[in-house]
Amino acid sequence: MQTHVPQGPGPADAPLLVISAGSHRRLRAVLDFALAGRRWEAARPEQLPPLAGRRVIFAVSLDGTGLSRGFDRLLRALRGGRAPMDGAAAVVLVDGAGELYTKQAAHLLVMAANGAGCAFPGKALVEGTGSLGNLDVQSRRRGLTREETYRVLARELVERLADFDPPRFARPRVLMLHASDRSTSNTLALGGRLQALLADRCDWEEVSLRNGTVHDCRGCTYTVCAHYAQQQGCFYGGAMVEEVYPALMRSDALLLLCPNYNDSVSANIMAFINRLTSLQLFHSLRETYLFAVVVSGYSGSDLVAQQVLGALSLNKGLLLPPGFCLLETANDPGSALASPGIARRLAAFAGRMAATLLEKN
Repeated sequence: MQTHVPQGPGPADAPLLVISAGSHRRLRAVLDFALAGRRWEAARPEQLPPLAGRRVIFAVSLDGTGLSRGFDRLLRALRGGRAPMDGAAAVVLVDGAGELYTKQAAHLLVMAANGAGCAFPGKALVEGTGSLGNLDVQSRRRGLTREETYRVLARELVERLADFDPPRFARPRVLMLHASDRSTSNTLALGGRLQALLADRCDWEEVSLRNGTVHDCRGCTYTVCAHYAQQQGCFYGGAMVEEVYPALMRSDALLLLCPNYNDSVSANIMAFINRLTSLQLFHSLRETYLFAVVVSGYSGSDLVAQQVLGALSLNKGLLLPPGFCLLETANDPGSALASPGIARRLAAFAGRMAATLLEKN
């Protein structure tokens, strides 16, 4: 493992750790720009140092198929429990040779690292497709070339990691959001148990999105969306503006209840995610924690969890705490609470929420 020390004075904290997976070409120059003036160490997936408590930059290079041996080794180490990341925080840089798979790789990596105990600040991903065409909107807004935009975004990503200071609260406010029927929903039953387990330490608010109360985003132009966002509103109004926006803005954490609908979140939950664009344009969600409960009747909970973390943390900017998601399999109504070991798993998840949110004594 190499250690890189800048010529001038560096920060007093521990050096950042850059874990490189894949064969870097373009990404090497991006990293040099992003890390200029900072103390950092380099490591490879085949020889990982202890990761617990570290600030980590995952730098992943993919070939045209969206794969690399280094990326495979990294996923295996994180999923296999050989690289625990308790107390660590990380961000992700993904560089692709083609136009596809960069975001898919990021979702897989964040899911694996989060399961190993790693937290991620909001918007913890910068990706570059083969053409860098994915950066065109940012390039126009900044008045930079694609290549310049890539380097600047990477530097801002490193700054977010270096400055990351997860908030804690004396009595956190948790918003439980769902679109489920209380009489039949396994997901809502699990959410209710979590609420009961934490009732003495958190203040809870519950919002239901059932019965078409949230209309999906119709794709306003950025100018129109920004105009309404400045007024903490949205062109389409309704329950999102009147109920959901205010509830989320006064909350310290979101607990999203997500039954698996055809390997995706339900239509109402997707509408909620899509309509958040207006809110987050002028109201940062980076100090709001994201937790989720995902229940599948058969399989695929990991797909839904990746969809949630990708949309709400990597895209919308909510803070992703370690082990953010409780994943369960249940089909018949009531079967989730009858699952062997469920009381232990619920208690462990509630304990993680409390350890994340509450001020240390």
